[in-house]
Amino acid sequence: MPQDHEPAIAVLLPCYNEELTIAEVVLRFRETLPAATVYVYDNNSKDLTALRARAAGAIVIREPRQGKGNVVRRMFADIDADIYLMADGDGTYAPEDAPQLINTLLTERSDMVVGTRRGVTDDAGRTGHAFGNQIFNSLYKWLFGSDFTDIFSGYRVFTRRFVKSFPAVSGGFEIETEMSVHASQLKLPVSEIALDYGRRPEGSSSKLSTFRDGAKILWMFAMLMKETQPLRFFGAFSLFFLASSLLLMAPVLVEFAETGLVPRMPTWVLSVGLLLLSMLAMVTGLILDSVSRGRAEQKRIFYLSMPSGRVERRAGAVVQKPQPDKTPRAA
Repeated sequence: MPQDHEPAIAVLLPCYNEELTIAEVVLRFRETLPAATVYVYDNNSKDLTALRARAAGAIVIREPRQGKGNVVRRMFADIDADIYLMADGDGTYAPEDAPQLINTLLTERSDMVVGTRRGVTDDAGRTGHAFGNQIFNSLYKWLFGSDFTDIFSGYRVFTRRFVKSFPAVSGGFEIETEMSVHASQLKLPVSEIALDYGRRPEGSSSKLSTFRDGAKILWMFAMLMKETQPLRFFGAFSLFFLASSLLLMAPVLVEFAETGLVPRMPTWVLSVGLLLLSMLAMVTGLILDSVSRGRAEQKRIFYLSMPSGRVERRAGAVVQKPQPDKTPRAA
């Protein structure tokens, strides 16, 4: 049955010190998606980001807690819409690609569409970031599945029920990883589209620290694995303790079989202790695995209870085709 109203589209732009690019980004999104509302969340910028975004026609809201994850959590809690499009304010993602992402969300009936970056292996000239992207994407596939090929892309479109059922506990750049794991754990319908990824303009610098944020992301991987796959997580520790115990125990047992004596008592005590730790880790994993399954079922039920929003219309009726772009896109 036809809907009475078109879906409400919200463009969400988390920003920190992006005065050089934010005005152009806002204007291009407004031109590409004239029916959408553009929100800029200023994360304690020390420049004119907020003023230039407001002058360009965006609704500007300040989030005092530093970190992209804190901004995303606030955005998802504040904004009510049917379709949410999230991008960065640095101009590396082309607003002209937004209709393609939204149309894919509608036609594929996905809950999240990720705009993967064609130049992600180059990563705008930063070799450390490129190497980190390759390592973390491979690690994600091994730990959580092959649903995504670019887990760090910040260009994403969501349905209302994804946004309102997403817990968002991360504080920083790990937020994209948490989104991906949330979708993989609940087996939500997701899609990917390969898009061009531009470079920042001269004078604009990335806020991502290769080592500090890389360590945070690695820690988030471990925490998410503990929460979603505790049997696998604690099972790895159990196998490590078991192998260490057997390695220490074997020569003591051989010596006891030959002489009837246990001269290396500290080694024997240590090996038995490691064996007990192995058993404890395995039991912990088994118990928490049942708890995790119950939590996943509850999250799935809550997700299904959320309205999906007015996203049943044909894509062509929702998103107007943008006029040919006369603004030079980032290389």
